Amino acid sequence: MLGFLRQRPDLGLRGLAITTAMILLSGSACIVLADDSGSAAPDKPPVLYPALPDAPRIQLLLSFYGEQDVSPPVSGFAKFILGDDDSKQQLAQPYGSAMYKGRLYVADSSAAAIAIFDIANRKFSYLSGAPNGQLRRPINIRIDSDGTKYVTDTGRDKILVYDTNDRFVAAFGKEDQFRPTDVAIINDRLYVADVKHHQIHVLERKTGKTLFVFGKAGSGEGELFHPTNIALGPDGNLYVSETSNYRIQVFSQDGKPLRSFGAVGSTPGSFARPKGIVIDHEGRIYVADGAFGNVQLFNNQGRLLLFFGQQGDAKERMHLPTGMSIDYDNVDLFKKYAAPGFQIEYLVMVTSQFGPNKVDVYGFGHMDGMEYPPGGVTTPKASP
Repeated sequence: MLGFLRQRPDLGLRGLAITTAMILLSGSACIVLADDSGSAAPDKPPVLYPALPDAPRIQLLLSFYGEQDVSPPVSGFAKFILGDDDSKQQLAQPYGSAMYKGRLYVADSSAAAIAIFDIANRKFSYLSGAPNGQLRRPINIRIDSDGTKYVTDTGRDKILVYDTNDRFVAAFGKEDQFRPTDVAIINDRLYVADVKHHQIHVLERKTGKTLFVFGKAGSGEGELFHPTNIALGPDGNLYVSETSNYRIQVFSQDGKPLRSFGAVGSTPGSFARPKGIVIDHEGRIYVADGAFGNVQLFNNQGRLLLFFGQQGDAKERMHLPTGMSIDYDNVDLFKKYAAPGFQIEYLVMVTSQFGPNKVDVYGFGHMDGMEYPPGGVTTPKASP
């Protein structure tokens, strides 16, 4: 070895390390190389809402920024030998997300693709839809129980459909029919939020044929102004976030207006830029507000129960939160991130579209041994 290095003085320190590693690995004896990354930093306190000593309901579990968040960890020694890998893909401008069988699918508008975080298998990939199902500006993604994916694309003004294996199936939407930003799947129908024409389109799920349309531009009952996101409640009704009417409006499945809540303002329970909306099995309504930089949680009648997501350092903050989704099926993948005694009931995914582009995964649950008020959520004590 020393003779080899005398002949190759140009190798330098990195060359010495590489050569040493090659010799160690090529020998007949098995030599274990220590990880020089040092001891791990002390764990930070869990991010809980409301914070202890109040009874928490929400915990920030994990954030996904890019490929490195699912790639196998690299030792400090390997980093020294190979250098830092700056080639890993990062989320560019994410909006909506959905979980399905251990995979987190994220509509990345600037990347013109769906980023796929395969959490269970620690892999990262992209669904671009090429050639026939090419994506241009995907905004939201909804996944049916059979794995069929419906992607709203405002670059093509279509809903693009992919099967359980991510193969392109169909494209719904004619020229100037709609500018789709979100879709709700209800039995054999798709309910499409049309942000351009201020309407909700109801399509036949298998063919994309228009069944009927409801809503028109305005601020009155049954009227819509920039309907951005849409969700199905356990009561069977549709909940539509109207970004420019600063409210949530509730419709029956046949398009009849039922009620609404919310108004423009800066106090808890009001809105500045409501976008993503999801509803849990108990009828609790989550609304992401892009201007407040938080998520507000309401009961089924629109009474504010809790808000979360603004306080904390850069990694804990939301930056223009947009799309949201709820998942009950993949909780086991995230239990290891729960605070001691915190039992996760379901997951809530919130996307930050700007700043640190990411998807935050929160757990809704309860802390062992703590009492919760009627309705199960502690009322907030501060303004958003």
